This record gives sequence, C-alpha cells and structure tokens, in this order.
Amino acid sequence: TIIDKFKGGPVGITTIATAVGEEAGTIEEVYEPFLIQEGFLQRTPRGREVTRKAYDHLGKTGPQPTGTLFA
Repeated sequence: TIIDKFKGGPVGITTIATAVGEEAGTIEEVYEPFLIQEGFLQRTPRGREVTRKAYDHLGKTGPQPTGTLFA
C-alpha cells in the first residue's frame, strides 16, 4: 500500500491505518516491528518509508536517484 498509494512514502501511521482499514496501534505493535526488523520499512521524522529491499522483494521499480546535491 505504501508503494502503490503513496509512492514509497513518507506517510504517517494514521494515513496507513486508514488506507488498510486497521487500527494505528495494531500496525505499530504488530506489523511495523516485523517490517522494520526484516529491513522493508524505516521510520523517519517525516513518516514511514519503504526501503530498496522492499521494492526488490516485491519486484517493483523504486524511485530513481535524481543526482547529487553538490554535483
């Protein structure tokens, strides 16, 4: 859902909960720890983001790097 609906994130936990029809607390306590431990999800100050590993695991093309800041 984060990849398909939110382009990989960042996205807030409440938005994720609404999108999948689950309580935010359940996502934080049950699903999120597993996804973080497996390296598929990361928590950032701006929200949850999927990792390169998640894109690869699902066979999806992730966002391409746009270049370097000081190139």
